Amino acid sequence: GRVDAFAGALAGRGIGVGDVVGLLSPNSSGFAVAFHGILRAGATATTINALYTAKDIAKQLADSKARMLVTVTPLLAQAQEGAAAAGIRPENIVVLDGDGLAATGHPNAADLMDPGLPAPDVSFAPSSHLAVLPYSSGTTGNPKGVMLTHRNLVANVAQIRPLHGMVADDAILAVLPFFHIYGMTVLLNAALHARARLVIMGSFDLGD
Repeated sequence: GRVDAFAGALAGRGIGVGDVVGLLSPNSSGFAVAFHGILRAGATATTINALYTAKDIAKQLADSKARMLVTVTPLLAQAQEGAAAAGIRPENIVVLDGDGLAATGHPNAADLMDPGLPAPDVSFAPSSHLAVLPYSSGTTGNPKGVMLTHRNLVANVAQIRPLHGMVADDAILAVLPFFHIYGMTVLLNAALHARARLVIMGSFDLGD
């Protein structure tokens, strides 16, 4: 329901097939809702490293041609600076846990989802339409957008299932970041597909 409401909110703001939405957040249930809401709206999610500076954020938003950025309060300072540099207006910076559009100029999760707009009817080819555009780590040069289709994501989850044997009774500790492909596929998407319980850590802490 929350994913559909998020997708409906994006559609209501003119986001759909062919649009890119940036997602800058540590692991959380809100990340999962926003991630799949973006995909459900027919848009492409470009997931951004939560440790990025404003300059890094601006570079990825501009390179991916993102029209909107979804983030959280702890990352808002660099998100605002990066989005501004990439030409994204304040009303197109969603702060999931923020105080809302009226108070801050940035919509929050409630502003988006409370109207309960229905998820849109979208049409695209799963084999060629980009679901996500995560960026490489930049080990050998500038980070590059990795173009992954809906079929790519589904195939990867299908590959993982027989190896991990994840089932609905399992509890999975999600330590690796959802914004990188390992956490996105092996933890977030595989666990959701298996209907397993995902125990989410915002960041790795050995003691916790």
